[in-house]
Amino acid sequence: MEAVATIQQERVGAVTRWLSKRIIGQQVLLERLMTALLCGGHLLVEGAPGLAKTRAIKELAAAVDGDFHRIQFTPDLLPSDVTGTEVFRPEDGSFKFQPGPVFHNLLLADEVNRAPAKVQSALLEAMAEHQVSVGRQTFPLPELFLVMATQNPIEQEGTYPLPEAQLDRFLMHVKVSFPDEAAETEILHLVRSESSRRSNDGSAPYRLTQDDIFAARQSILGMYMAEPIERYIVALIMASREARGELSQWLEFGASPRGTIALDQCARTLAWLDNRDFVTPEDVQAIAHDVLRHRLILSFDAEAQGVTADDVIDILINQVPVP
Repeated sequence: MEAVATIQQERVGAVTRWLSKRIIGQQVLLERLMTALLCGGHLLVEGAPGLAKTRAIKELAAAVDGDFHRIQFTPDLLPSDVTGTEVFRPEDGSFKFQPGPVFHNLLLADEVNRAPAKVQSALLEAMAEHQVSVGRQTFPLPELFLVMATQNPIEQEGTYPLPEAQLDRFLMHVKVSFPDEAAETEILHLVRSESSRRSNDGSAPYRLTQDDIFAARQSILGMYMAEPIERYIVALIMASREARGELSQWLEFGASPRGTIALDQCARTLAWLDNRDFVTPEDVQAIAHDVLRHRLILSFDAEAQGVTADDVIDILINQVPVP
């Protein structure tokens, strides 16, 4: 079992290093995207246009043995545009289901908050239940299924805020920032290099098979986690619900049990990606903001005072004793 885990770590590590050369200045995004893939969860990415959000998952798809599809969410989108629809067959007078884009292994839901509630609910069922219901029939989705949804924080006109129930289905909510000066220069060099070749011939050193990914998931689940670390994860979640001290005026609702599960899964994956066979409190703290920021519901007082979910998570980490 240990030998298999080592092989998977080497293969995933090689792909991760290749991705870091293809996507400049977004190391956190790449790490979180790989974490979501290995956890079997979904990713909500928020960032301004042009920060390589779409490019990141497209490059990942090039290194994974699976199908990729992109959906541009717009206000006139219909649920059938995501899930598929029944098509009439005149030769025998029957209807046949035509699968939609959601039946691919990797799905990019671009600007997901521009779609109305019916479309979001259709995507929600696919994310939460791993299936699509059309009429009286239910169709299972591929075992390897990852949704990366994006949001633009700059322009909010004509958007539909995602409901809390759907936000809770995302494993992580990642905020993407602008690259620094050195990374910006490196981006210029990368684009010039690609343009001069007139084609993208920089293929991945290894194409991860679905068996590789499933084996890595089993290895991560079997990783040792000390009981004090488990209690620390639970204590962070309970502190978000009890909201003592100054948090009592800023928090309406804390994280759900999905937050506990996500903290456990993501902390294990971070340790695994770092080629360790144990989890530390630092792993939990490193992933806490991305796991919890979309699961905390702030009060009106918090919004009025400019207190963000990240501010609340900082206080939680400072309040809860570290084992």
